[in-house]
Order: sequence, then C-alpha cells, then structure tokens
Amino acid sequence: MTDGRLQFFDEAQVRAALSYDDLIPTMRQALTDLSAGRAAQPLRTVMSVAAHTGWFAVMPAAYGGVMGAKMVTFYPGNADKGMHTHQAVIQLFRADTGEPLAIMDGRLITEMRTAAVSAVAVDLLAQPDAKVLGILGSGVQARSHVQALSRVRKFEEIRVWSRTEGNARRFAEEVGAQVTTAEEAVSGADVVLTLTSSPEPVLRGRWLKKDAIVCAVGAATPNRRELDDEAMRGAVVVESREAALREPGDILLAKAEVSAEIGELLQGKQLDRRDRPVVFKSVGIAIEDVASAKLVYDRISNGKR
Repeated sequence: MTDGRLQFFDEAQVRAALSYDDLIPTMRQALTDLSAGRAAQPLRTVMSVAAHTGWFAVMPAAYGGVMGAKMVTFYPGNADKGMHTHQAVIQLFRADTGEPLAIMDGRLITEMRTAAVSAVAVDLLAQPDAKVLGILGSGVQARSHVQALSRVRKFEEIRVWSRTEGNARRFAEEVGAQVTTAEEAVSGADVVLTLTSSPEPVLRGRWLKKDAIVCAVGAATPNRRELDDEAMRGAVVVESREAALREPGDILLAKAEVSAEIGELLQGKQLDRRDRPVVFKSVGIAIEDVASAKLVYDRISNGKR
C-alpha cells in the first residue's frame, strides 16, 4: 500500500533515475510482452489544437503491476521558438488497487524511451558489423539516438543532414559527425535515422542499400511522412500493428504492408526481408511510457538515483 502521498518527480529527478543501460532492456521486455498479450493498451486519443497548430494526446496502458497514462503535446512550431516540440506528464497508478502513485515529467521519458526503442530495433535488425550511421535531423532525438545506439553498435562514421545547416553543424560538432546532403547521409549507410518534423518525404528509397535498417521516428500522425513510397516497400516492422495501421502517415500514405511487430521478432518470429531494407516505423506507444515511468518510480522509491 502507498502512504497516501502522491509523489511528483521533475525532469531532473527523472534524468537521475534513468539510464540507457536500464531503459533499453526494459523497452525490449515491454515490446515482447505487448506482442505476447501481457499488456493492455488502447489506441491513443488525439485532439487537434488547430488554432495553435498543435495537438494534445492521452496515452493509457496497464502493464507490469501498474497502469498509467501519458498526456503529451506536440507543437512543431516550438522548434522555431527554441522550445521543445514535445511536452508531457505521466500519471502512474497501482493496477491492483487503483491508487495513484506518482506524477512525473514525461518530456525526458518520451525522449529517452523513443531512442531506447530504436536501439532495441537496431540491435535486433542491423548487421552485426554496422559501421556507418546516417541521420536526417539534428534536434533532441538526434542527440538521444546517438547516445542510445552507442550501447548496441560501435559506429565508425556518422553523417548528418538537417534542413537548417547551422543546427546540423552544431550537432555534428557535438558527436563527431560529418555534415552532408540527405542523399550522402543515407547512401551506403548501415543504419539510417529519420528524426525530423517534415510533413513530406526527406528519405528516398533509391538511396538505401539493401541490408540497411531505417528507424523512421519523426512522423507519427496520418498527414506526415518522412519516407517515400519506394522506401516503404522495405520490410516494415512496427511496435503495434493496431497503432501502425491507424496513426503514421509513412504507412498510411504509402499503403505499406506491415511485416511484423518487433515484439514478435524478439520472440523468435523470422522476418521475410526478401533482399530489401528494413523500415522500423516507430510511433511511440503507451506501454513504453508506463514501463519507463515504473522504472523511474521503482528506482527513486528504492533510493537508487
């Protein structure tokens, strides 16, 4: 039982409690359990805030002895104001009694769990000797992905492209990357990340080599896409079929076929690559947030900072 006090954890406390070394295996297990039917997760509810060109979403799930919901906003225009495009809070409850446990800042959890999920996909699907990383985008997710992916592959070369060259150069200096065109970033790369808020494709399928893996992260609404139709003819892997067939423009606009959930592959299902690239289309799902929030709650409650 709880002592009746509802705890609040701010971003600094969340940052102190989370590490990719813990978060990556937590995401791997959560995705496996989702595909195995050991979690409850309805589709997110999304409300447009058209007057301010943004949206507000509620993402509930029950998993691992807890249940909760993330309330998240996405305002693409914030990037031009020097603000985060995503803001969020997560409310966590006990699953057996319904008692509220904690409210915590969800922005950093969203940032880190997204990159951790990509790391799970890269670890499973990228070539073991992958050496070249191509990144389209230079924002928060670009930075978090470089950190997370360093846990699963040792890249010898990182290439980056961004629509704003100054941002690309600052990011490249931080991570030791080379600034290139989008095509140069992708051509010959073993792993490609699309991490933009672009509503139109920034990656062309003809640029990809056949054994590449693309983590397509930036477009998660039906009217946005980062990959063209040719790229989406690769073997498409998703977190949740239900979400993938309702939410992301990359899949909906290309009428792409979903090959597998990543949780199915983690359980041993074989992926039919057919000598083509793999596209891991990530939309971000509630079980990832709830599992991450539980990790934060358990570590802080147990005094492990």
